[in-house]
Amino acid sequence: MADVSLKKVGKTYENASANTIEELNLDIRSGEFVVLVGPSGCGKSTTLRMIAGLEELSDGQIWIGDRRVDELEPRERDIAMVFQNYALYPHMTVAQNMSFGLRLSGMDKAEIRRRVEEAAKVLDISALLERRPKQLSGGQRQRVAMGRAMVRDPAVFLFDEPLSNLDAKLRGQMRAEIRRLHKRLKATTIYVTHDQVEAMTLADRVVVLNKGKIEQQGTPEELYERPATRFVAGFIGSPTMNLLAADVVAESESVSLKIGEVSITVPAERAGALAAHAGSTIEIGVRPEHFLADGAADFSAAVDMSELLGPTKLIHFTLAGVTCSAMLPPELAVREGERQSLRIALDRISIFDPQTGNAL
Repeated sequence: MADVSLKKVGKTYENASANTIEELNLDIRSGEFVVLVGPSGCGKSTTLRMIAGLEELSDGQIWIGDRRVDELEPRERDIAMVFQNYALYPHMTVAQNMSFGLRLSGMDKAEIRRRVEEAAKVLDISALLERRPKQLSGGQRQRVAMGRAMVRDPAVFLFDEPLSNLDAKLRGQMRAEIRRLHKRLKATTIYVTHDQVEAMTLADRVVVLNKGKIEQQGTPEELYERPATRFVAGFIGSPTMNLLAADVVAESESVSLKIGEVSITVPAERAGALAAHAGSTIEIGVRPEHFLADGAADFSAAVDMSELLGPTKLIHFTLAGVTCSAMLPPELAVREGERQSLRIALDRISIFDPQTGNAL
């Protein structure tokens, strides 16, 4: 295991602006599981490939432990990478695929066998060692790719969207496998995905990238509960956070939010913070689960669509011209076209500057 440090790392392509990285600074602790997440083109895979040595840096330095590695060949960096497409040799057996790198290095055959058998046992693929990739399911192939990385006993594991080719059920199973494996190995892991659900369920720390820069980093709970920007608020969470323009109105003894034609009195414990913005328009972020149908009502809205999602019911409605979603109890009798009374949990909302998009 080793720390990983990116110091003012930059990447610029000659003929394109996509995936350009600008002075990226990131420190990853030994044994930490860090997930890089963001939309297509934000630079997350480019960052991972620079750590792996598959992309050259335009600027900056990359350190693994006490070694600067950005000028070293990939094989010299003590990393192992798991790819999106598995990258298995079709003519080799599972055991041969897993041991390929070790055989190239000239390792003793007995040690190679020990490592392969041990990794296969951990990943529950011992019965598959003599099969070839075409005889395996997608989930089994991904386990083999993980096993090939494990046997090298690297300082750092790199995962490049490893679950994107799997169906939803297998993705859920493999997320659990990867998390269990990390807890067992306690290896420094950097994982790239565009799927924020993967990021939230796997990571010790999530790093949200946007246009080649770090938008916010923190624990999954911190990003979900306290997004630093409108971008993070809209990206983290499924269904996404509802964003609404609100005028702050301060009167002699109260503060209220005016959202279109709806006026909501702010509780005393939140009024002080909002009073500083009296007379201005802010943007509030409301998670779907923070629209409540608990008898008290701030407004009512016509239900455009209702979806039963098993443990919850998701309704879609329009408020102040914005399409919103609310997550309600499944037993609630909600029909499309009818009106539903709702209350906003104002103690749970996020507040943003509509000009900068930064949290207030």
